[in-house]
Amino acid sequence: MALSFCGSDEGINAYSVENGVLNNGCFVDALNLVPHVFLLFITFPILFIGWGSQSSKVQIHHNTWLHFPGHNLRWILTFSLLFVHVCEFAEGIVSNKMMGTNHLHLYMPAFMGFVAATTSVVYYHNIETSNFPKLLLVLFIYWVLAFITKSIKLWKYAEYKVGPQHLRFCITALLVILYGLLMAVEVNVIRVRKYVFFANPQKVKPPEDLQDLGVRFLQPFVNLLSKATYWWMNPLIIGAHKRPIELKKIGKLPIAMRALTNYLRLKDAYEDQRTAEDPDRAPSIWRSMYRAFGRPILLSSTFRYLADLLGFAGPLCISGIVKYLKDDDDGATSGKETMGETYFNVHFMHSSKLLQNTSVLAVLLFLALILQRTFLQASYYVTIETGINLRGALLAMIYNKILRLSTSNMSMGEMTLGQINNLVAIETNQLMWFLFLCPNLWAMPVQIVMGVILLYYLLGWSALVGASVIVLLAPLQYLIATKLADTQKSTLEHSTDRLKKTTEILKGIKLLKLYAWENIFCDSVEETRGKELTSLKTFAFYTSLSIFMNAAIPIAAVLATFVMHHFINKTGPTPSEAFAALALFHILVTPLFLLSTVVRFAVKALVSVQKLSEFLQSDEIGDDSWRNGDISVSFEAGKKHLGATKAINRKQPIRYQMDNYEQPTRRQMRPTETEDVAVKVSNGSFTWGSNLSTLSDINIRIPTGQLTMIVGQVGCGKSSLLLAMLGEMQTIDGRVYWSNLPDCEMIHEGNISWSETEESDEDIRSKNRYSVAYAAQKSWLLNATVEENITFGSPFSKQRYKAVIDACSLQPDIDLLPFGDQTEIGERGINLSGGQRQRICVARALYQNTNIVFLDDPFSALDIHLSDHLMQEGILKFLQDDKRTVVLVTHKLQYLIHADWIIAMKDGSILREGTLKDIQTHDVELYDHWKTLMNRQDQELEKDIQQDSQTMLERKTLRRAFYSREAKNQIDDEDEEEEVEEEDDDNLSTTTNRRSKIPWKVCWCYMSSGGFFMVFLMVSCKLLKHSVIVAIDYWLALWTSSKTNQSAANATSLADSISSNTTLPTPSISEAQNDSYYLPVFIILCAAGITLCLITSLTVEFLGLSAATNLHHNLLNKIIHAPIRFFDITPLGQILNRFSADTNIIDQHIPPTLESLTRSTLLCLSAIGVISSITPMFLIALVPLAVAFYFIQKYFRVASKDLQDLDDSTQLPLLCHFSETAEGLTTIRAFRHEARFKQRMLELTDTNNTAYLFLSAANRWLEVRTDYLGAVIVLTAAGASIWSLRYGLHSVGLVGLGLTYALTVTNYLNWVVRNLADLEVQMSAVKKVNSFLSTESENYEGSMDTSQVPENWPQDGEIKIQGLCVRYDPMLKPVLKHVNAYIKPGQKVGICGRTGSGKSSLSLAFFNMVDIFEGKIIIDGIDICKLPLQTLRSRLSIILQDPVLFSGSIRFNLDPERTCTDDRLWEALEIAQLKNMVKALPGGLDAVVTEGGENFSVGQRQLFCLARAFVRKSSILIMDEATASIDMATENILQKVVMTAFADRTVVTIAHRVHTILTADLVIVMKRGNILEYDKPETLLEQEDGMFASFVKADM
Repeated sequence: MALSFCGSDEGINAYSVENGVLNNGCFVDALNLVPHVFLLFITFPILFIGWGSQSSKVQIHHNTWLHFPGHNLRWILTFSLLFVHVCEFAEGIVSNKMMGTNHLHLYMPAFMGFVAATTSVVYYHNIETSNFPKLLLVLFIYWVLAFITKSIKLWKYAEYKVGPQHLRFCITALLVILYGLLMAVEVNVIRVRKYVFFANPQKVKPPEDLQDLGVRFLQPFVNLLSKATYWWMNPLIIGAHKRPIELKKIGKLPIAMRALTNYLRLKDAYEDQRTAEDPDRAPSIWRSMYRAFGRPILLSSTFRYLADLLGFAGPLCISGIVKYLKDDDDGATSGKETMGETYFNVHFMHSSKLLQNTSVLAVLLFLALILQRTFLQASYYVTIETGINLRGALLAMIYNKILRLSTSNMSMGEMTLGQINNLVAIETNQLMWFLFLCPNLWAMPVQIVMGVILLYYLLGWSALVGASVIVLLAPLQYLIATKLADTQKSTLEHSTDRLKKTTEILKGIKLLKLYAWENIFCDSVEETRGKELTSLKTFAFYTSLSIFMNAAIPIAAVLATFVMHHFINKTGPTPSEAFAALALFHILVTPLFLLSTVVRFAVKALVSVQKLSEFLQSDEIGDDSWRNGDISVSFEAGKKHLGATKAINRKQPIRYQMDNYEQPTRRQMRPTETEDVAVKVSNGSFTWGSNLSTLSDINIRIPTGQLTMIVGQVGCGKSSLLLAMLGEMQTIDGRVYWSNLPDCEMIHEGNISWSETEESDEDIRSKNRYSVAYAAQKSWLLNATVEENITFGSPFSKQRYKAVIDACSLQPDIDLLPFGDQTEIGERGINLSGGQRQRICVARALYQNTNIVFLDDPFSALDIHLSDHLMQEGILKFLQDDKRTVVLVTHKLQYLIHADWIIAMKDGSILREGTLKDIQTHDVELYDHWKTLMNRQDQELEKDIQQDSQTMLERKTLRRAFYSREAKNQIDDEDEEEEVEEEDDDNLSTTTNRRSKIPWKVCWCYMSSGGFFMVFLMVSCKLLKHSVIVAIDYWLALWTSSKTNQSAANATSLADSISSNTTLPTPSISEAQNDSYYLPVFIILCAAGITLCLITSLTVEFLGLSAATNLHHNLLNKIIHAPIRFFDITPLGQILNRFSADTNIIDQHIPPTLESLTRSTLLCLSAIGVISSITPMFLIALVPLAVAFYFIQKYFRVASKDLQDLDDSTQLPLLCHFSETAEGLTTIRAFRHEARFKQRMLELTDTNNTAYLFLSAANRWLEVRTDYLGAVIVLTAAGASIWSLRYGLHSVGLVGLGLTYALTVTNYLNWVVRNLADLEVQMSAVKKVNSFLSTESENYEGSMDTSQVPENWPQDGEIKIQGLCVRYDPMLKPVLKHVNAYIKPGQKVGICGRTGSGKSSLSLAFFNMVDIFEGKIIIDGIDICKLPLQTLRSRLSIILQDPVLFSGSIRFNLDPERTCTDDRLWEALEIAQLKNMVKALPGGLDAVVTEGGENFSVGQRQLFCLARAFVRKSSILIMDEATASIDMATENILQKVVMTAFADRTVVTIAHRVHTILTADLVIVMKRGNILEYDKPETLLEQEDGMFASFVKADM
């Protein structure tokens, strides 16, 4: 057949123009080609020449990207244009088939138009990214030309009476409108940018975010197509395969999404609600959220509505396709003549015929799916972005509030750390999630109503029955959801409880092992775990119920509908109705299932907002104004001074400010300065908030530039006095004056204002109280390097830093750390001991360049050498030389001689104040009291928590920890796991393979810990259930098809058979029989399906539960019985993580993920199976689809894992920063470092939000791609079935079945991938737990039987040590070498020696806690290595250096085994000087001990530990430096008591201060693991040059 443009029909001259040129239809069509060709001719050269060279660069330089006005509208219009062109082309082809010969002009212009429209958008995109608007003129001309030519065509059609009833007329009209609109957009660009026809074109810069190459999150800046499909994510996600995504790769957030921006938005909305007339009214958080973030939510809801409405296109198209396929078969022959009429000698098609064409419907179905999914993902993305913005804003708001919280709130327990952590970790996330889900709240009801209407239209009344089943079961789902929330809450409570217990066990593990109490504590954890598991069981039960509901409801609804339909209409439905109804039911279930979740989240959000607003309105710390000296002057003076400092700063190099302490010229005191008072308190009384004044009638002055000491007994309010001066306490009456500094001191102040220069004026005004360097009693470290902890935000000066470190003798400790002072310390870093932590805090206070230094008992954790050194070098030399005002709280009376001013306190008020001379003359009694205490040990007063050995022990623990790490490298740091796996294969290919592999081994381990029977049950149930579901639908297809076959026999065409339901007087007999045969089977199948749903959902959940139970049980037992060495080398935080985060994942996250994964995978597989069995053709198309799917999931899983890790790893520092701020509030405020901490918080929030945004964008990337794949699957399935039906391969019902299944695939494909990715991340928890399960336990058995050990062993307490060699680990050097000693029953032995000489190791050896690899210790004739550990350790007593108390009652702390009588406990308390204190407590022996014994002072805790040892009446007592942190008087009494109470027992004292063992019967001096001297103290003292003698001399 010849091709000719105007066709070559006989008898018609297509080229004649007798009636005028424009009246020849063919010529008009030719005219339409002109603009398209024009555009292609002009743009191709520009595209190829202009951008061919640059095309590669365009992607990289996003600093030229720009959006012209009307950008999005233009993209939308262009896409509509493309769609209309496709329609025009298709219509041309169809009309052409009706003609005798080929008429090219019917479809050629349409094709060219399509190409031109595509080119126009590519061309526009290139112009936009290179910001070159002049070239847009070409497009403007094209739109005008196209508009004119199309209008001519339309005008001619109208002239010839071609109207809207013809399809071609409608298409042409649409094109005219679109071209007109595009022309308008183009004119608008010219109007705004003035790039042509105007004298001064407007220069526009791209957004500033894009000029900063650090911004990698391009979603707001890319073009519409890339926005909708997340195309810009491709390089990131595909690149992740080669090397992991790091924080650098994801860059910074765009300005609009930063926490600061959003915080300001939210804060303005919040503050605006405080009106003038009602200033105290609490602003509503809801309203401020709506004001700040309302618009994006509305946008997202719009997208959501569009997507939901498009969702209904699926079922309607299916019903159409099934209906008209039959039609095509029957009516293809008869319908040829009626297709349309002829004008212009060409054929015109009727508009009404369009939607009756099955191919058209298939394409429409495809487009509707694509659009629906795009809108849905857009809606998700917008809500998520808004949710993240909201979270950033809320976090900033909470943080600002924390910095202003009143301390009394914290200590009085109104606001605990836990609550604050919950606000940060839970409440903000609840609100964020609520935002994610909130468009559902108003979109779902609409969806449900629409669905019910459509069902009614398809099936009549019976549909309403099915719908009512769904709707009636919805409240039940809600009920289940609320139950779930409740059980989750109780689970959470139990697991918090369990964690608290576990933490205590791990912190006191050494004590537990030494006292053989592991099992008691282990059982208490197991008991709590039991409760937790019970609530987890309920949780699992309800979860499986909700899964069951979700799976069973559609089955039940379908069953109800079709059975009803059968009874009402006496016949089954037609295939087209049945399958459309099926698809609709599937659509309806989702919103109903989700609705319960959304409502639950809404309820949670209400609660969260309630908590938040309570928090935001809680008490703040008092205004700073009263800290300012005389109020009248202070504001002015303060401003002036600060101005001065800033000026000085700018002129002087920082180095000078920092080093100026070395300039002796500044050290002469001016006479006026001596009289100066730095701080003065006049008749103040202060409280911690409970209206009982803690401090009353305080009148003191702190002299400037001098050393003031505050002394007094434990608990008399010394620390409170410091805090009262800092303004942390509530003032009941009186005031604190801070003097303004004299000018000459200003230079020192340099640093403070320097770090805060970015602050606004109001902040400066409140800074009148200058920054105070404050070291709190309870040391507070940041999670940062040692250096950062000491400099604390001040500029680094090497000399100063070195001087401080030497003063605090930190150098030896720093040398032990693996990275020196760059080692991370703090909660998540290396565990430092008390003394080390305290010295770092003191160093921080010394380093800061402030005029006033407050030190709160800085010696409490130091041994005598260290505290002397610190006093001499640090306080007397470093601080005093600098003329800094020092206030020192201490117990060490021997330092009073150095004090310039002394304040003695008693019971919350001032006993005396003055110089030592004043007190000597005026209060002889007090002075004598002090003197007796001082003389009793001249040099060595109050001893402190961890003494010399302590320092040595700390250093030793560190040494041990690191030494072993190098030796064994067994520390499993989260990040090193990857490398360990790779076994030295570093080349890329292997790493990438590794990274995309699924961890099958770990999965298997998880499954097997669940038990094999359960696994088998789960697999078989799953398979059965899915087969039954397929069977139900297949049966439905057979049933409905059998209908159509018979009715086709009754009526000539389907058109009649549709009405045959009503018009045929009686259905034929065979049909009735048919129904009676199909119906019962259908009901039975449905019932089986529903029961199987229940069984499978239960099996999966309970499989998960049994796995969780086993894993936790094994983990706990392994860890609690691990040798003490394990705890030295494994950071506590890491062990805790296994018990908290990882256990939580195993308990609650893996089972639902596993369930979801198996379900969606099986659904997809069964769907693909069904389609391919119906139309085998489909399998050919499946191959490329499968390949595409494989690559998408492979790339996504790797990237998702990395992003998820980034999200987790950035979330931890953020939460830590919050809790660390809340803990160190007083320090931060004393230093005046609030601004720096806020800055840090904003940075951390932004980093975490970036990771989270990228993670959610990656999820969208995946979902868009899998959804498009799903749409292609639907299209191919539809195409294949239409094609094969043409050849009459199978019945229509099955086509409906295939398409319905294809539709479900689109929903489940992305779940397969996301669940896979999630499971992979969650399995790493199992892997981490597993890695701990391989640790070896201590050998608890021993070679003797418990029954062989005498009941009262050790009776006499005789100890023989023979050739003892001890090491901490087979990899390490021995710490004791061939030690021999003999201790007679009842002897008092003292062991002393330098740091690291092995004293403490010896004490551990008695308990077989260390590896005794040679020699033996024999106690009362039994070798201790042969004894079962439990027996050995339960028969000896030890008192450790660090006091460890557990939460519970006092009774529980003294006697957890509950074996002693009350009298015995009271007796022990009396020996320990605690009886009166305990009597005074509410509850006596049952009084509460809080976590870590925080409600007692350190000294009291130490006494409790003594009492604990006295309770256990063993004949051997080992005291490892036990009298730390007890004031002198108490210690004297104790010394006597120990001598009397233990007269007949063997006591081994490890001493770091020698005078405590001068009274002993035997002294052992150790050096480097050997015994150096061994004799009575008297004899040893006679040896002048002996080690012991030199110790005693040094100590005197």
